Amino acid sequence: MTTTSGSTGTATSTWHAAWLPDEVLRPPGRRRVRLLATGDDPVLSTLRDEVARATRLHGGAVVDDERTHLVLALASEARVLPAWRTAAGRALDLARRPGLDGELGRQGFVVARVDDSLVVVAATPVGLLAGWHHLLRSGEQVFDGASGLVEHLPAVAVRKLDHWDNLAADSPMGPVERGYAGASLWFADGRVRDDLTRVADYARLLAHVGVNAVCLNNVNVHERESALLTTGLDQVARLASVFRAQGVRTYLAVDFAAPLTSGALTTSDPLDDDVRAWWRRATAAVYAAVPDFGGFVVKADSEGRPGPFAYGRTHADGANLLARALAPHGGTVFWRAFVYDHRQDWRDRSTDRARAAYDHFTPLDGEFDANVVVQVKLGPIDFQVREPVSPLLAAMPRTRLAMELQVTQEYTGQQQHACYLAPLWREALDFRPWGPLDLAEPGRTVADVLRGADDLPGALTAVSNVGDDPFWTGHPLAQANLYAYGRLAWDPTLDPSALLDEWLGLTFPGADERVAATVHAVLDDSWHVYESYTAPLGVGFMVKPGHHYGPDVDGYEYTPWGTYHFADRDGIGVDRTRATGTGFTGQYPAPWRDVYESPDTCPDALLLFFHHVPYTHVLHSGSTVVQHVYDTHVAGAEATERMREAWRSVRGLVPDDVFDRVASRLDEQVRSAAEWRDQVNTYFLRKSGIPDPADRVIP
Repeated sequence: MTTTSGSTGTATSTWHAAWLPDEVLRPPGRRRVRLLATGDDPVLSTLRDEVARATRLHGGAVVDDERTHLVLALASEARVLPAWRTAAGRALDLARRPGLDGELGRQGFVVARVDDSLVVVAATPVGLLAGWHHLLRSGEQVFDGASGLVEHLPAVAVRKLDHWDNLAADSPMGPVERGYAGASLWFADGRVRDDLTRVADYARLLAHVGVNAVCLNNVNVHERESALLTTGLDQVARLASVFRAQGVRTYLAVDFAAPLTSGALTTSDPLDDDVRAWWRRATAAVYAAVPDFGGFVVKADSEGRPGPFAYGRTHADGANLLARALAPHGGTVFWRAFVYDHRQDWRDRSTDRARAAYDHFTPLDGEFDANVVVQVKLGPIDFQVREPVSPLLAAMPRTRLAMELQVTQEYTGQQQHACYLAPLWREALDFRPWGPLDLAEPGRTVADVLRGADDLPGALTAVSNVGDDPFWTGHPLAQANLYAYGRLAWDPTLDPSALLDEWLGLTFPGADERVAATVHAVLDDSWHVYESYTAPLGVGFMVKPGHHYGPDVDGYEYTPWGTYHFADRDGIGVDRTRATGTGFTGQYPAPWRDVYESPDTCPDALLLFFHHVPYTHVLHSGSTVVQHVYDTHVAGAEATERMREAWRSVRGLVPDDVFDRVASRLDEQVRSAAEWRDQVNTYFLRKSGIPDPADRVIP
């Protein structure tokens, strides 16, 4: 087992260091460092500990004179020194900007070279800690860089991870719902763990990549978790203190029906005065225990969860109820837009789960309070390996919006399969809902929408993929997804391949160059590889019901969940056109409403999401649908074998425990990909009656 020093430098842990082993501290740690940041802020205490530890480990020194190599300073203290006044003034200017720019400036930092010193200045402790982590990511090269001044600001103000953790292992969905890396890091046996050392290490990892918010519990709030809002606040406060030290604010997922289910009232009607008073009291108690509490995350009227529909109220009524309880304390409601009918009749092709979020929420645009963020899944269905970007992200200009990603790999291999998701996320962030204005000035991207405006700042959020597994994410290479999420939340223009280089350099510092080359060979195209041997051409699902692992082409086909592919003897796919289908294409602005409307212009990768076509339909690639299925599933399975062989070449170049865990996961990926290939190709052969022209054996 890999061992590493704990975050305090005094404990010894038995979990992998992820991307912050002690060696990463060497570049700043071997230098003379001056810290101009006084006060008892917990983030400053963290930074002092970081600097002291780095210099202790690597031979540098913390000094209080001008003979320095590195200066870390709060702008309010650096501005009194003539040499650093320019950098300090720039940092303060960023934080003083009105509206959203000022908010982002308070979280950012400035890096400058002054004489022989590298100077990092920020207006706030959180910004200064972010600057320290920038140094760790940049390594030695940042100290050798050219003179000048560079500003570093996050793209969105809130960069959140939602944990679907449950208080006890006997919760209905286990200790972590859709968790593939063991049990919860902080809950066990119905309460918060006594030893939170590992939580402190995790908070440090999040701070390093730029995550600044964490929701502690499952959005499906069960009875035990509901008590965190009332009788469990002392436990919430313990966790909040750990995250606070790293500049990460805590949130709670709450049960909309809590006034009723707690036994306090006989209703949860959002317009009832007693209900409003209950939420005001409960919220005030939270802030008494956790003064910097971030707010609530809510799943309502979705998949059996209670919500305002029970009282004939809207989602704006429900969200504003909680928003007004939070507003005096500066809190925010993240209200999930994942609302749809999960009791559909599979024979009724007019009902379309993809339409639901748009249909429910667009009529409410402008009705949500200023501290409500509507949290929209990346795609209109459910975190599939291939979906179009949700049209809701382009349809609510008077509402604060967040896009929700899924780092935990529910439908992308469950951390048994190597599937690097940063290319998927970058593609979504780059998507232009309104198309390019012209070749010289491209239109607004999803990333622009999420940044928001001064009065409507947006956010990015994701479902976390960690647990108490020694490798944090079960599959060691799945750590790259968590790393990339945080970095893209800070800067959505970052290149996924470059992010892999960053993660590799931090995780395996000084490793043989063959390690980086091999991990790139395994991960660079792994999203497309996974897509190639699973559900084809955007049709989605085809997984085993319930646990969602492995192929079952008709597993959901005749269920109430609304995830159908409608395969018959003549063709496959869902007709979502305006002309003959559910009309879903009409939810997109031009030009996409028309691009998706016709199979002649619809991208191949999304064809079956938008159209029901014959198996002989010819794709833009020149292949027919059925031939594409046969070819890609064979090629995808073969690609996993190459991934496995590539990894075997680094035996002895990475720690044995890392090598063995990745090797075992790749063995499973090869097995599973072959199973997907055989089941999907057999299904299409039997449905279509069209043999493989390449004369490959289809079981």
